[in-house]
Amino acid sequence: MDFRLTDEQQLIQKTARDFATQEVLPKARELDETGRWPASLVARMGELGFLGIAVPEELGGGGADYLSYALAMIEISKACASTGVIMSVNNSLVCDPLLKFGSDAQKQEFLVPLASGAKLGCFGLTEPSSGSDASNMQTTAVRDGDEWVINGSKNWITNGPHADLIVVFCNTDRTKGAKGTTAFIVPKGTPGFEPQEPDHKMGIHAAHSCTIFFNDCRVPDAYRLGEEGMGFKIAMNTLDGGRIGIAAQALGIAEAAYEKAVAYAHERKAFGAPIAKLQAIQFKVADMAMQLDAARLLIYRAALLKERARTEPSLRHSQQSATAKLYASEMATRVTHQALQIFGGYGYSKEYDLERHYRDARITEIYEGTSEIMRLVIAAGALKGGA
Repeated sequence: MDFRLTDEQQLIQKTARDFATQEVLPKARELDETGRWPASLVARMGELGFLGIAVPEELGGGGADYLSYALAMIEISKACASTGVIMSVNNSLVCDPLLKFGSDAQKQEFLVPLASGAKLGCFGLTEPSSGSDASNMQTTAVRDGDEWVINGSKNWITNGPHADLIVVFCNTDRTKGAKGTTAFIVPKGTPGFEPQEPDHKMGIHAAHSCTIFFNDCRVPDAYRLGEEGMGFKIAMNTLDGGRIGIAAQALGIAEAAYEKAVAYAHERKAFGAPIAKLQAIQFKVADMAMQLDAARLLIYRAALLKERARTEPSLRHSQQSATAKLYASEMATRVTHQALQIFGGYGYSKEYDLERHYRDARITEIYEGTSEIMRLVIAAGALKGGA
């Protein structure tokens, strides 16, 4: 594997880093404390091409590769994990399935404005009783002539209170199990599409999520995404890519905590010298640096495989994406924990950002596939002889 970034990848990385440090970071603490939706930052990401990085330019996107997307996600999440996950959802969970499975008409009507930043999307798979068991959803869609009538609810829908549309998955034939699931595009304002108030969460406070109710919500068959019964396949394919984005988010959070801990170790003195001179601190820093590097390499591998899959449709990266997501998310929890430990009591205070990174890291082990589900995916691949 060639670890050198191309000129274009370096440019996207630098652009994301400049945006993150100059525009996102100064607002990050206030966004966390108030839970305010970062509308201006979302608009700026659209202007910079970050809401549809890997979508072809002719469809409103940035025309870059998936590694460039991961690089941008790392930089933005390093400054503010809330802003990072808003970007991740629009790229991975909305633009990506529309690009892969959408009709030409759907791409023009929905993908172009989403990728350009004119609109924002969300992804509706999880339900109150159907999270990891995604094939057991209760939301239904019943055909009525040229329309479908959707009833049910989805919860923990990131971007939900502000999204212009949702890609939602419904049970259309209970007798077929997972093969009885179908995906639909439901625009905001459709009668019966009812987003609720934002959830109250431990972290990522500015990335609003909510429950969405569907009450006799009618959509035309033209808004069906993919073939009838293809929904579960679309969802799993989409999550394979989404997990790369969450892995990148986790790495960004961990990098921020690590860099702050290293700087603090040089400043804080104990026993007459900076604590960076203490072997106990040095060993923590060494372990943190090693884990960050390992996560980065796993993310790069998964992103490069996803990029190859554009021209090699039979190529799967489920196991590699799950590995990157599992390792990076659990690494982020470990690294932020140790970084907070280096700060001591100050790390537990809101005066510093460590406690924010610590809280934000925890969700990366849960959404877009829990650590337990990631282990099942990895094991399934490994037992089939995958690597």
